[in-house]
Amino acid sequence: MVKQKLDILAIGVHPDDIELGCGGTVIKHIDLGYKVGLLDLTQGELGTRGSGPLRLKEAEDARKYAGALARENLGFADGFFVNDRQHKLEIIKVIRKYQPDIVLSNAMIDRHPDHGNASKLIGEACFLSGLMKIETEVNGVVQEKWRPRKVFNYIQDYHIEPNFVVDVSEQFERKMEMVLCFKSQFYDPGAGGVQTPISSKEFFDSLRGRALAHGRRIGVKYAEGFTSDAYIGVEDITTLL
Repeated sequence: MVKQKLDILAIGVHPDDIELGCGGTVIKHIDLGYKVGLLDLTQGELGTRGSGPLRLKEAEDARKYAGALARENLGFADGFFVNDRQHKLEIIKVIRKYQPDIVLSNAMIDRHPDHGNASKLIGEACFLSGLMKIETEVNGVVQEKWRPRKVFNYIQDYHIEPNFVVDVSEQFERKMEMVLCFKSQFYDPGAGGVQTPISSKEFFDSLRGRALAHGRRIGVKYAEGFTSDAYIGVEDITTLL
């Protein structure tokens, strides 16, 4: 099987989770020359605004804007996916297909139950993907086992103290443009329909405020925070901000 090896695979349960949680980090690492891909578990079809097909189109627009190499959607049931063998195997197939060194995943706990549930599902799939006795195949070709080196969780609605932050000062405005690719979901003064907590202008103010707060802690303008349930090793402490 032809492989498209990625350095980073960002995963979100809903289209726009990646953009909101770690869009700046995604863009920054693409700027740095890393190969980055995106994976959505559902189409976000239960969202108050928009529809599954529309959000798929918006997700592809966001991929193109950022310059990510690939974006897939597994079509799990929004709000009703479960952590079982079949769901794990579908994620394992994607991990083995792209062989990422780093996986970025939903927050471990959050206001939307899908976020925490997806985090656990993704984390377990990343571990199981490294077991040789779990066999998967795509188009009749058996896949090789693969386990990402690290899984990091981005921060979403709830305030969570990060284990580390990434300076995205140069990328933050582009992150916001990437988020705005999801026109059905976010602030549009000319749009009608039902308004939601994330469709208000104030929601963007909160995104900017959080990034400013994280950035201030390391002496830069904007940063995105991540958590990790494993130690993070550092080779050269002089490179730390």
